[in-house]
Amino acid sequence: MYLVDTDVISEARKGRKANAGVLAFFDNAARNNIALYLSAITIGELRQGVESIRQRGDQAQAQRLNRWLGQVTSVYAESILPFDHETAQIWGRLRAPHRENPLDKQIAATALIYDLALATRNTTHFESTGVRLLNPFT
Repeated sequence: MYLVDTDVISEARKGRKANAGVLAFFDNAARNNIALYLSAITIGELRQGVESIRQRGDQAQAQRLNRWLGQVTSVYAESILPFDHETAQIWGRLRAPHRENPLDKQIAATALIYDLALATRNTTHFESTGVRLLNPFT
């Protein structure tokens, strides 16, 4: 079971043009019925991306990404994990020695609380957290 980070789900949006390792990761998960989850933090990061593009003035791209985000939240509706008070406790512990990348620490805390490996390209952001990592881009 994996928690899928923002970079991995965003790469998958490219369809057949996506990184071969990312495509293989999703294909393997589907073939082997491996559960995939998203963090509510990831949904927020994706929303921020849509809104940044909208504020830049690229309404057409923002609409395309907004539709894609709607599809993602629909497909993963039962698999979006919350950032709750228990996860916040773990996050606080992770942040004390390493204050950088606070959103990544929230995602790591979510993976730890649910005992999930994290699929991400940004492994260096998570190494200090103790979360199991998989970089499907390699």
